[in-house]
Amino acid sequence: MTEHVRLPVVDERGKGSLRTDGSRVSIVPADVKGRFATARKVAFAVLIGVYAVMPFVRIHGHPALLLDIAHRQFFLFGQTFNAQDTWLVFFLLTGVGFTLVVAAAVIGRVWCGWACPQTVFLDGVFRRIERWIEGPRNTHLRRDAGPMSFDKLWRKLLKHSIFLVLAVLLSHLLLAYFVTLPGVLTFVKGPPAEHLEAFIWTTAFTVILYLDFAWFREQLCLIICPYGRLQAVLSDTDTITIGYDAKRGEPRGKASDKDAGACVDCGRCVVVCPSGIDIRNGQQLDCTGCTACVDACDEVMTQLSRPVGLVRHDSLNGLLGRAKRILRPRLYLYAALLVAGIVAASIAVASHQPFEANMLRLRGMPYLLATSPAGVATIRNDLEIHLVNKQNDPRTFTLRPVSPAGVAMDYALRSRSITLPSLAEQRVPLFVTLPESAYRRHLLVQVDVTMEGEFPETQHAHAPFIGPH
Repeated sequence: MTEHVRLPVVDERGKGSLRTDGSRVSIVPADVKGRFATARKVAFAVLIGVYAVMPFVRIHGHPALLLDIAHRQFFLFGQTFNAQDTWLVFFLLTGVGFTLVVAAAVIGRVWCGWACPQTVFLDGVFRRIERWIEGPRNTHLRRDAGPMSFDKLWRKLLKHSIFLVLAVLLSHLLLAYFVTLPGVLTFVKGPPAEHLEAFIWTTAFTVILYLDFAWFREQLCLIICPYGRLQAVLSDTDTITIGYDAKRGEPRGKASDKDAGACVDCGRCVVVCPSGIDIRNGQQLDCTGCTACVDACDEVMTQLSRPVGLVRHDSLNGLLGRAKRILRPRLYLYAALLVAGIVAASIAVASHQPFEANMLRLRGMPYLLATSPAGVATIRNDLEIHLVNKQNDPRTFTLRPVSPAGVAMDYALRSRSITLPSLAEQRVPLFVTLPESAYRRHLLVQVDVTMEGEFPETQHAHAPFIGPH
């Protein structure tokens, strides 16, 4: 027989920030202390530090992470890529997406509450500044409910001024990932008209960031973010999430009531929630897994000398006292997909070439008929070799013509040794002449291009030799 647990009736508390009529209630969460709050602060500090320091870190003379779209040059932790490698982004994006799907199936919205940039900067920076200026939750709400005064005005102006400055700094830091930090400094020193496109993008991001962190806040997770909307599909009754142990907590009552459950209905788990929900009402779309309610409830239980864990990380089956499963069919499917993805990504990365050597045909006639000074009829193909150095340092390339067996082709190569800077390219003209009597179909013009170095690597650039049919 299926066991049913009666959940409490929803009251005005814990309804979240959005009401059914479309109105919004401003959420001002109370401060909370505990093991999870401390761990989140450490995680936020590390993530913000990485984001802020990354443009300053250089590997092999290039930024550790640079997406130079204008010049189609990309640097990723010592590896260099160009526009021809953009197809590899598919594996990066799908890998990140798949990781988030698996994380949601196993441990719920751990990404949303602990590592999402929206949460990291909102809870780790902007709300901390707000508490510093506006004071604790009750003081803040009491001041907001009162009439406009000088005390209220200067606090609002100071808070929003700092928010705007932070939005400007974050937007410029984001720009550094696309134009390098020296490039950003050059843009800032010069007039906006000289870098109008970058100025427009930075201004737009500044406005977006300011509106998001100063006003929109939790609505981004609830209304815009698709990942939050997918949680109901990605999770099941065995997913580890944050929940309320109704069997132990109900019925609610005073601590002195011997017939009441463990929950004293203090509302502490509600006032600390950054989404304004009541975790005791069951799993909800608004919950980001921030664990604030866990710390708040544990603090109250400790003060009452009761066991902690009334609100805890557990699966729905675990909260209902049923058997819990870690390995289940969907995880086996995810494991199979993970192996397939790793194999495909490994093959793709292994196929990444340190340089490109392609033989292209010059514009104009596909071939030219001529007569040599010795009176021999000849056919000439005008080609070029397109070289691209995809390494993060200068490299020297040696070009060696290769003729098909039994065919004497005359290769007129402009240069047979070329040094290219990092991610530079060069086109080398190539004129190939063949006696008309030796021509036959399916002949290939081939040039072996070797990248010199400690570990030389050779590619074969080739193209069909074209003549009269």
